[in-house]
Amino acid sequence: MAASTNGKMAETRILRVNIGNLGKFKDEKTLETWELPTDAKDLQPLREAATYLREGIIPVGFPTETVYGLGADATRSEAVKGIYKAKGRPSDNPLIIHVCDLTMLRSLIATAEAEAKVANGNLNSSDPIPAIYKPLIAKFWPGPLTILLPNPKPSKLAPEVTAGLPTFGARMPDSPLALSLIHLAEVPLAAPSANASTKPSPTTAEHVRHDLNGKIEIILDGGPCLVGVESTVVDGMCDPPVVLRPGGVSIDRIRECVGWARVVKGYKDASEEGSKAPRAPGMKYKHYSPKAKVVLYEASPKHKFTRIGISHEASLILEAKGKKIEHLGYEALDRPARIGIVRTKNWAEWAGFHEKGQGHNGGEGTTILQQKPLQTSNSFGMHQGELWVENQKSALNPEEKSNGVSTKNTNTLLGEVIDISLGKDTKDIAHGLFSALRELDLREVDVVYVEGIEDEGDIAAAVMNRLRKAATKIEV
Repeated sequence: MAASTNGKMAETRILRVNIGNLGKFKDEKTLETWELPTDAKDLQPLREAATYLREGIIPVGFPTETVYGLGADATRSEAVKGIYKAKGRPSDNPLIIHVCDLTMLRSLIATAEAEAKVANGNLNSSDPIPAIYKPLIAKFWPGPLTILLPNPKPSKLAPEVTAGLPTFGARMPDSPLALSLIHLAEVPLAAPSANASTKPSPTTAEHVRHDLNGKIEIILDGGPCLVGVESTVVDGMCDPPVVLRPGGVSIDRIRECVGWARVVKGYKDASEEGSKAPRAPGMKYKHYSPKAKVVLYEASPKHKFTRIGISHEASLILEAKGKKIEHLGYEALDRPARIGIVRTKNWAEWAGFHEKGQGHNGGEGTTILQQKPLQTSNSFGMHQGELWVENQKSALNPEEKSNGVSTKNTNTLLGEVIDISLGKDTKDIAHGLFSALRELDLREVDVVYVEGIEDEGDIAAAVMNRLRKAATKIEV
């Protein structure tokens, strides 16, 4: 494996994978053993990647049902350190372990004493998987749920995986590609999201290459991810059980499982503020953030008037640019702004900026001119236009005033606007969120305005958790 050319990493390769027949469980009810297909023609890219994982120290990008992961052999320190190096991730942020079947999971959590009993023929040894998790495993695995487990001593995992914690997070991805890759590598994979740390999580192979080109050698391309947000993380080793990170499985569905009726939310504790070591991956640092400033508008409570846009923001932008009043960096721009809008359930098209003749502060209105659709490979629609303020006594041209009184009406170009609609369905919003933030990053917008959703039920809590972490400013 040639890791570099003249001291520099070679350009990252994307290996496309035919996902039609990559394997199955020997028994789907027990999840004990993952088996490869008898026809192995589609496995060649996975075999190549598995060799890198077993023998090398450079991680591999691969898809799961949630987001693309950056995998490395979880049992070797040098390999795990490669993840932190490629991502620029703080080393006190623990990593989630991905297993291909329950046999692999048991091998990680069984104590040396228990393994010795089994080796000596004592097949009645107790199951090392804690009973509290078995209802969750039966209902949600393989799938977007991570369980926190005790890390035995001596541990089979590299110490860098747990970041000094006595526990580790494990999950079984709902992706035949990922399960077969782990099976072929013959080791559990430590695999955070395959993005540069703090950037939006990747849901396509191209997203991974954009962030990590030249830092890793291989990305397996299995198409876009289906869920779009990371796994839910739960801790059942405490009473009551706790959801440490919202994700692809809602707390309401978890409460339906035996032993989990009293589960509580634990993802707003002090570790999210950076004052303590994180209890689980994704809790401590500001994640999922694009380069642009992000303004998140929380969903209006049900008893209040529903906000359909932010047309008032045009006046604030105009004032910031004209009077050099600090507001989201607009005061420093010597050009028209580049503005991104991400709409969900209630905002009107263009977030209300297209309000000709219905403006604020003296009757000025805003309008979007030169409207046109933009080509995108994403599932959401995207349009571009120019934001103009009409009939405005120009704050940008004070020389037009005489004795403090404006003498001329003007039309002022505030900026170029890119409008993205993720749709009204929560699953569509979750699926498109990271892609939308990345799309606006690529188009170098200055500020992104995002319409939030009510964070109850389904995966809405996960969407809002990620958006709050991304936000520069939150409006209620």
